[in-house]
Amino acid sequence: MTAFVVPANLADSVRSDRSPQRDAWLAALPRLVDAFADRWSLRVGPPYQPGGRSAWVAPARDRTGQDLVLKLAWQHDEARHEADGLRVWNGDGMVRRHTHATDDATAVLLLERCHPGIPLGEMLPEPEQDPIVAGLLKRLWQAPADGTVFRPLQVMCDAWATEFQQRLADTPGHLDPGLAHAAIELLRILPATADRQVLLCTDLHAGNILAAAREPWLAIDPKPYLGDPTYDAVQHLLNCERLRTDPIGLTHRMADLLDLDRDRLRQWLFARCAQESLDQPGLLGTAAQLAPN
Repeated sequence: MTAFVVPANLADSVRSDRSPQRDAWLAALPRLVDAFADRWSLRVGPPYQPGGRSAWVAPARDRTGQDLVLKLAWQHDEARHEADGLRVWNGDGMVRRHTHATDDATAVLLLERCHPGIPLGEMLPEPEQDPIVAGLLKRLWQAPADGTVFRPLQVMCDAWATEFQQRLADTPGHLDPGLAHAAIELLRILPATADRQVLLCTDLHAGNILAAAREPWLAIDPKPYLGDPTYDAVQHLLNCERLRTDPIGLTHRMADLLDLDRDRLRQWLFARCAQESLDQPGLLGTAAQLAPN
């Protein structure tokens, strides 16, 4: 019998989390993988490495020979409505959802497999990634935005602002008080002042866009919320090396590609850089450059 393999990033995440609940979830994964492979008549291969930090994901093949992906995800709060979002997007710029189920703390998804499945970030340099990210975002924003299913972006940003404020109180002197106050205020105000509400991916970046056969590029791993489309450009910007060298120029480029207000995108990026600087001190200087005048 082949030993069950836990991808490196997932193992590290569970270990660093030090949560009895997540330890129990990880221990249950071999049983769940076998159970759903049997239920859906799948042959499941070894998981992708190094993998993500909150899900076990592996290539699979069904009884007809169709190539698929089996994903068992810890049901953390931000990704609660992944299956719902995939249903609404229905393959338009996003991988298709074939079926899904839940089991206690686990969301189980059977997904379209991308071929060759190489991440955008491994195939093209950053400047060439920008129009691809922008093109996918524009398509994703056209999906029906159902407020009875998806949570408002305000919910996530209010939680971030509260946590950010508490962590700053626990680590005084990390961030200039004026910048800290501005960032917290923007996290609370920006979601409420958007001029339109769309279905957001919230985690689209070059590592979550794969080369595919059905389309040149397909997005994966959405964390759907309803809210300001300007926010949706931020994750790509946070993942760019150019953020350290030319944050203003990078912000203007993405705003123009997406037909967004430059100042508003700059405000969102400032708030997120300030927030992330608690774990990534290198973003302190970037936050200062992006700070409102």
